[in-house]
Amino acid sequence: MQLGLFMMPLHPSYRPIADCYDRDIDQLVAADRLGFAEAWVGEHFTEKWENAPAPDLLIAKGLALTSQIQLGTGVTLLGMHEPVYLAHRIAMLDHLARGRFQWGIGLGGIPTDMALMGLDPSTARDRAAEALEVILGLWTVGDQFVHQGSHFNVRVPPLDPVLERGFHMLPFQKPYPPIAIAASTPNSNSLNIAGSRGWSPMSSALLSTAYLPGHFEQVEAGAAANGLIANRSQWRIARDIFVGPTSKIAYDRARSVMGRNFEQHQRHSRKGTIQVQSCKIDPSMPDEAVDLDYLMDNLWIIGDAEECAQKIRELYSKVGGFGTLLCTTVDSDDPSWDHEHLHLLANDVLPNLVDLQ
Repeated sequence: MQLGLFMMPLHPSYRPIADCYDRDIDQLVAADRLGFAEAWVGEHFTEKWENAPAPDLLIAKGLALTSQIQLGTGVTLLGMHEPVYLAHRIAMLDHLARGRFQWGIGLGGIPTDMALMGLDPSTARDRAAEALEVILGLWTVGDQFVHQGSHFNVRVPPLDPVLERGFHMLPFQKPYPPIAIAASTPNSNSLNIAGSRGWSPMSSALLSTAYLPGHFEQVEAGAAANGLIANRSQWRIARDIFVGPTSKIAYDRARSVMGRNFEQHQRHSRKGTIQVQSCKIDPSMPDEAVDLDYLMDNLWIIGDAEECAQKIRELYSKVGGFGTLLCTTVDSDDPSWDHEHLHLLANDVLPNLVDLQ
């Protein structure tokens, strides 16, 4: 089992934006130094607490300051982009990364992002799926690619051998970077797509163990329908984790930092949505029961190194195994807490899980 970061990124709204990005970069550099396998940077346009509308820019800076860690978008919201432009940006980023880039994609988006873009929520997933078709077509067919769809019409100008002008920007990795597709709801069709294409499934930190086994079953079904065999080592599961030097310190810090995030941001944004249902160990429990204490006791992984290792082992057993644990990054007012947490996770927790393969 490998360790990675899922960087939403999540910052309190009172933090200056430039400081937020400095803290994100500092954590990416620390994760690289500590041997984390990968990190994924989220994308939102209207979520003030998740203020990364251009994760490729953050990744580009992170690539220049790291040497080993794989970086990726977590995720590119496909429906929000014009696909030809996006294909060029991602291909260029892949060249900058020289093989250290993975492309995380998502088919959904929050309502205010869609409203800002003037998009119809009822057609958002179709638009996202068509954008993906265009991008993969450009990368695999190249200057012979033609697309006429419901949302996009593309006719690629061939590369003129004399002027050397025309379509030419293909990714560094062939035929394109490794793709991972995210799922944040119990029955997301994205999982079937991941299985059918042989891509990596990524399960959101919101999902309780009541739903996670079903996630991989959907991946397996998608794979089987296309003559493939799903590989659990490709499965990435995100979790809210906080490791401290003692259990008490870990719980105190988690309540201060992760509790702040929940009470001031997530409780309100998730109210009345499927995200609340996704958190429930018992699907019949009332929404009101999904409070801070419930999350700390049932969904989040908190404690000293020994306690967290045991909880991760239990998670691994309940879901039947997975390849990479993605730790959701936090932004404590004292950044030394965050760096100590990453150090303990890499050097004290992971060594106790080397048998999980």
